[in-house]
Amino acid sequence: MHSSDAVGTPLNWDLYRTAVVGIRFGDRTLRIEPRPSGTVEGCFPAPARGATVHVITAWNPLGRTAPAGANARAQRLLLDDVRRRGLTWWPAEGGDVRGSHREESVAVVGLSDTAARDLGRRFGQDAVFAWTARDWRVLACATGAVAAGGWAVRRENLVRPSRAVYADPFRSAAAEGGPGGREVRGDWLS
Repeated sequence: MHSSDAVGTPLNWDLYRTAVVGIRFGDRTLRIEPRPSGTVEGCFPAPARGATVHVITAWNPLGRTAPAGANARAQRLLLDDVRRRGLTWWPAEGGDVRGSHREESVAVVGLSDTAARDLGRRFGQDAVFAWTARDWRVLACATGAVAAGGWAVRRENLVRPSRAVYADPFRSAAAEGGPGGREVRGDWLS
């Protein structure tokens, strides 16, 4: 992962650069892991319709562990903000690759990088993630620092949807030349 403006990075920048994220699309979860620049392994989600997916949390502001109740309240406020803006979102979770540290998050479509950073900063966050069909980036909230690289994704928790009628929402970005969405109908995205 390539970093720019390393001087303006938070103390725990390397933890963000190696973090993994799970995004829940109904009964399916995608686990995104950072890879070297230029690497794209797996599928970019068609429900994002080719737009950047930003992953933001309100947990543990300023890099300090907060009580569970405080984290839950902050996360509710973040979700309220996302809903008020009318943004498309999915539940997410970020943490370390071993799974020993996890933070409830939200994956959002419809924000610019600047707006995502502003929202993260409003909730005391050091960084937010930005995922596209071509790269995985860590964006420092307080500065313009960016760590850019590739990504690998795999599906988890594959459960057969009960009442869904849909086209396959997971398409290989590499195989299909980049982002692109199909119309998806059914209740599994709610």
